[in-house]
Amino acid sequence: MDVELLVVPDCPGAAPAREMLRAALIHAELPGLEVRVTVIADERQAQQRRFAGSPTFLIDGVDPFAEPGRPIGMSCRIYRDTAGHGCNLPPLAELIRAIDHAAGQTEAPARS
Repeated sequence: MDVELLVVPDCPGAAPAREMLRAALIHAELPGLEVRVTVIADERQAQQRRFAGSPTFLIDGVDPFAEPGRPIGMSCRIYRDTAGHGCNLPPLAELIRAIDHAAGQTEAPARS
């Protein structure tokens, strides 16, 4: 499994996103899995990577939190918690489900 975290320079959510990934990987019994962190430095790179904002989680090259029509570009990303409130990180349970699914341990994550 390939796990990558895309962030903009000096993203305040980068460190909490890495911690959340570590927790999700431990839960999936993949604590030693390498996580690549890629800094999206400019608009050209954002367009090339189809970057939906910082932080963006990619699992095997797929954004499990992709939303149709979401703008591509240099920005902070807003996720929705279970109550629908905006947050700078997705709910941990949804990230765990996405990783478990990619690892073949569960069915596809439910999308709201």
